[in-house]
Amino acid sequence: MASLRLYFPLSARARGTRFWHRLSAPALGHHLLQCARRAHIHQAVMHRIDSGYLPGDKMTHHHFESTSGRIPQCIELIDTESRLRKFLREHAEELQKVRAVLYRCEIQFTP
Repeated sequence: MASLRLYFPLSARARGTRFWHRLSAPALGHHLLQCARRAHIHQAVMHRIDSGYLPGDKMTHHHFESTSGRIPQCIELIDTESRLRKFLREHAEELQKVRAVLYRCEIQFTP
């Protein structure tokens, strides 16, 4: 098993593929979750970020009234390393401005 974390700003948008997407492109986070589901990735989680920064940006914080589009967002995918690498290759164009970190899991706990 391995874990792939994808980091990008909340304001990041996916490339529009349909007519309505061209008018208002979907959020990259939800788009990647849907792509992971279609690719049969074992597990996908979108982490809630309260504060943080991405390379070259200032520190941002979540506020209940409004949230900056620069606040980081994180999606974690868990599956075999080969399937995660395949996912990265298939979505390379969409992931050009996404920071990807792959963790190899050495221990798999089974009771």
